[in-house]
Amino acid sequence: MGSSGKIYDVIVVGAGHAGCEAALAAARMGCDVLLMMIDLDKVAAMPCSPSIGGTAKGQIVREIDALGGEMARISDRSAIQYKTLNTSKGPAVHATRTQNDKNLYHKAMKAVLEHQDRLDLRQALVESLIVEDGRIRGVVDFTGFVYPGRCVVLTTGTFLSGLVHIGTMQLKAGRTGEFAAYGLAENLRNLGFDLGRMKTGTPPRLHRRSIDFSRFVEHSADETPRPFSFSSRAASTIRMPSYIGHTNARSRKIIIDNLHQSPLYCGTIKGVSARYCPSFEDKAVKFPQRESHHVILEPEGIESEEIYASGLGNSMPIDVQLDFVHSVEGLEEAEIIRPAYAIEYDFVNPLQLQPTLETKRVKGLYMAGQINGTSGYEEAAGQGIWAGINAALSVQGRPPFLLDRSQAYIAVMVDDLVTRGTVEPYRMFTSRAEYRLVMREDNADLRLREIGHGLGLVDEDTVREVRDRKKQIEGEISRIRSAVVKPRDEVNTYLASRGSNTISNGVHLDQLLKRAELDYDVVDALAKAPDPPAPDVARQVEIEIKYEGYIDRQRAEINKFRSLERIRIPDDFDYGAAHGLSNEIREKLSRIRPLSLGQASRIDGITPAAISVLMVSLRKGEARNRSEP
Repeated sequence: MGSSGKIYDVIVVGAGHAGCEAALAAARMGCDVLLMMIDLDKVAAMPCSPSIGGTAKGQIVREIDALGGEMARISDRSAIQYKTLNTSKGPAVHATRTQNDKNLYHKAMKAVLEHQDRLDLRQALVESLIVEDGRIRGVVDFTGFVYPGRCVVLTTGTFLSGLVHIGTMQLKAGRTGEFAAYGLAENLRNLGFDLGRMKTGTPPRLHRRSIDFSRFVEHSADETPRPFSFSSRAASTIRMPSYIGHTNARSRKIIIDNLHQSPLYCGTIKGVSARYCPSFEDKAVKFPQRESHHVILEPEGIESEEIYASGLGNSMPIDVQLDFVHSVEGLEEAEIIRPAYAIEYDFVNPLQLQPTLETKRVKGLYMAGQINGTSGYEEAAGQGIWAGINAALSVQGRPPFLLDRSQAYIAVMVDDLVTRGTVEPYRMFTSRAEYRLVMREDNADLRLREIGHGLGLVDEDTVREVRDRKKQIEGEISRIRSAVVKPRDEVNTYLASRGSNTISNGVHLDQLLKRAELDYDVVDALAKAPDPPAPDVARQVEIEIKYEGYIDRQRAEINKFRSLERIRIPDDFDYGAAHGLSNEIREKLSRIRPLSLGQASRIDGITPAAISVLMVSLRKGEARNRSEP
């Protein structure tokens, strides 16, 4: 058995979106990193939708960027369309989404990895982990070659015991045409990990020239988009539209008549499906009252003839897929370049993870992405940077990187996973984030750049720029609050032109800005700053003033939340000695072992009464410790 002569600080297994962020973070923090991938031509692949961001997902991408990650920058380099979602709603839910050239994205990310200092790439299929005395020591590939390492991050995506389904055909694969990792899955079971089974899928890819786009509604991009990354100087200038159409009653009938050929409904597939991204079989069965569903045609690249047919995902045999696709108006002659398919894969119950994403069973072993039961590129990348940072900090003997639910969407996701677990593919939503008004997409850099700088992922010039902008925002808010607008004719003429009530007495400018019908233009019109702020500063000022009451209320809630988070639970706390807890609650607390009273309160089934009992027990323990000599 051969062995690498180099002992790596961090070994990352898998180079999807989680693996790329994990490897780059650890290397940029000064660790020697090995990134291993079954096929290096599939680094940062987009096996499903050729897009980045979206509702809640855009917030995650901006947070990754603010911490010093790469996803947003690569999105800007490969974007072929930008769209800001939810603009009719408040800023808390505004979210950027890019349509991307999937090949450009892959090439750009691979180039970044190849040029990153202290980062080695290797094409290999990892077969097993080396564990000694409960600690990771490295990995072994399918040839038996050993790669020693101090920490390992598993980002295996859908490759653990991956099984592709197209009708009755089954193929052992992590994605169509790629080997699956069956040996590693078995190794994890042998190490005592609790594995489950999940299912996802992808729709067919159609030939562009076989589609009658005149039967679809063109969905145009934003005309003047902001770049995804805070570091990008400008957004991509390429604008490629998407197209929206609909299925019909015939489409549904074809699927219903052939359900016996669907592995999802004939009992072949055992994995739990993604509730929020259902296959068309699920739509047809679970929503019988609906005869029509959206179909969105999205280009896969600038030079590619492949069109991603969102909404037509299924696991039917190819002849049924052809009839199904041809039933859609505008797709009567469409050619399927790549058929739709379903895929089952293993995941590790995330209740077996620490909040750092290190496993409780094996020291130095971290997990990120779909292996933890999540779905989506963005969720994977968020976990990847989180795990990569913590692996690097562990090697360096530094305190762990932990954010709380009031600081980042990524923290909400990690806390949900390690505290509540998941039995279905987890997807991030704004509704999961209790404090979303202060965790907006637009202020991610103001929230997290300083933290990224402390980790060594954000340079001094960048963090200095953020500090300067914070001062400008604070200064402009102070100026606006102190400025008084008097009821002059030109003032009331302006207000009337904006459909706003006129004034008869002097009014502080911030009170005018809080009016729903007015925006920052009222400041420029009635009390312009001597040195007008940049647009991004003006936007922050407007949001902070306009939503001041709601933000203050949310910050008060955050203070209450943090009061419980500050009450730490010792690692060796004996839940059996806490009188008043039911056996069920004792079992849950002993299994999950929450770090704080706050985390304990979020475990499913833990009652307020149980939290009160815990608080009393913790105080008694503190009193005993103080009294002991």
